[in-house]
Amino acid sequence: MSVVEAKPKLKRSDLIWTLIGLIAVVASCFLLYRELRNISLDEIADSLRAISHLNWLLAAGATLGAYWALAWYDRIAVAHLGKQIPWRFITLCSFTTYALAHNIGASVFSGAVVRYRAYRSKGLTPQEIGILIVFCSFTFALGTLLASGCVLIAQPDLIHRVVDVTPLVSVVIGSVLLSLVGLYVLGSWRQFKPWTLGKLHVEYPRLPIVGRQLLAGPLELLCAAAIIYFALPADNHPGYLVVLGVFLASFSLALLSHAPGGLGVLEVTFLAALPEIPAADVLAALIVFRVFYLLLPFALSLLVVLGFEWSQWKSKQHNANLPS
Repeated sequence: MSVVEAKPKLKRSDLIWTLIGLIAVVASCFLLYRELRNISLDEIADSLRAISHLNWLLAAGATLGAYWALAWYDRIAVAHLGKQIPWRFITLCSFTTYALAHNIGASVFSGAVVRYRAYRSKGLTPQEIGILIVFCSFTFALGTLLASGCVLIAQPDLIHRVVDVTPLVSVVIGSVLLSLVGLYVLGSWRQFKPWTLGKLHVEYPRLPIVGRQLLAGPLELLCAAAIIYFALPADNHPGYLVVLGVFLASFSLALLSHAPGGLGVLEVTFLAALPEIPAADVLAALIVFRVFYLLLPFALSLLVVLGFEWSQWKSKQHNANLPS
């Protein structure tokens, strides 16, 4: 997989998508207000207090698993490029990239810029960094297709919670998604000819690399959904597959809307798709998700960025003071 990529710059399309994201947030918050106007903060606080200590720990563990899988995205991409970069550096870079991207929502201010600054310091060229960015995005898309296809086929009735269609439609959609994954695996195995889309030039990775993608992609989604699963109450709990399916739908809608952190989009989707659970309990679970998956990583990522920039500045100062 290769791509011609220059240093990330602010484009008109980035501003447009940022505007779309803000509109999506406003619309979602309005719908959310209509759903929650009769729920008090005390009810939500009671729901948070009702979560057991064990479930808090399990949710935290699921968060670590999700970010470990995201770091695996970068490591697979680096292996695809044939480069050797320390695992610790890749992990910090990946963590910072996704923590910022999940909260900010505009790639020009988050993922691409952070990766460019970090991996340039390790000697990667702009073109190689472009390949890495595309590869990581594709790994996520592949994981989404695989996880969604499996859920739609394993739980065809689940689609009723999101769209009013027959279970047969769920099976058909799931089969199409898994077929796309299968074609990608076949292309890698048989080494099909590369295809070009604009500046993007895609070559099929080696089969072992694809195998790792098929593990890392779904793993991140499974762990992220598990945060919400562990935070929901045991009473009327719909089960993990249902939570995973709703999470995949809501997360996909959030990405399409470009709403920063999926603000409002996740809440509206989950409230509509889990009517058997009290709204306060659903909101409490989503608050746990946002704290563990979004807010805490975001705060830590800012410290990582500051530390990296400080080390880069100190290095430049040291080199400037060396005798020529």
